[in-house]
Amino acid sequence: MQPFGCILIFEVMKRDIFQAIADPTRRAIIALIAMQAMTPNAIAEHFDTTRQAVSKHLRILTECELVKQEHQGREIYYQLEIEKMKEIDEWLAQVQEIWEANFKRLDALLGELKQQEKQERKK
Repeated sequence: MQPFGCILIFEVMKRDIFQAIADPTRRAIIALIAMQAMTPNAIAEHFDTTRQAVSKHLRILTECELVKQEHQGREIYYQLEIEKMKEIDEWLAQVQEIWEANFKRLDALLGELKQQEKQERKK
C-alpha cells in the first residue's frame, strides 16, 4: 500500500543512443538507410544474418529515434532520422572542442618543457 499522497511514476527507459550506435551492424544499417529508405528485407539482404536479427537492430534504432518507419501500402520503410543524427553530431562537436583545447594546452606545455630543456643544456 502506498502512503497517502504518494504516487509511483514509472518511466519507460529509452535505450542509450551511444550504446545503439556502438554495434557495428547497427552502424552499417544506419549507413545503408542514409542513402535511401529501405524495407527490413532489403536491409537484411546486405547482412549474413537472419531477418529477425535485422528486425531487432531496427527496433533498437527506432526506440532510440535514430530511424523512423514509414508505411507505404503493405511495406514498412525505414529511414534515417536526420534531426537525431544532428543531435549526436552537436554533442560530438562539443566533446571534440574540449579535446582540442586539451591537446593545445598539452602542446604548449610540451613546447615550454622543450625550451627549458634546451636552456638547461646550454648551461
